[in-house]
Amino acid sequence: MQNPKVMGSETRMNVCGEEEFEDMLPKMAEKLGGEGLIKELCNGFNLLKDKDKDVITFESLKCSSSLLGLQDLRDDELMNMLKEGDYDGDGALNQMEFCVLMFRLSPELMMESEALLDHALKQEFEYEFESNVN
Repeated sequence: MQNPKVMGSETRMNVCGEEEFEDMLPKMAEKLGGEGLIKELCNGFNLLKDKDKDVITFESLKCSSSLLGLQDLRDDELMNMLKEGDYDGDGALNQMEFCVLMFRLSPELMMESEALLDHALKQEFEYEFESNVN
């Protein structure tokens, strides 16, 4: 799947005149903090969701696609975006699936999250090891 413009991203032209994806979520996270970023992602979810079903459906995404600059995407590309984040297989994105997808589409945030997880696991193992030694 191509790297379409998604919420929290921008495209810009590089020196070769090609469109280049710029991940804005790390900048948002730095400026807003963790809770602020989640709040903004939830606001984005609310803009895109089907108001009756309370999930993002293909139809609601297609209707809202111009808000995200996605109006040029084909139906199959929009469906692939939904499938990418649809963990429970119901054909739609609930709020949690949407937020997880936004993080997954942000390489920098994913690397930071992995580093934090590694650090936390190392601390936990060190604590457990010290507890067992003493």
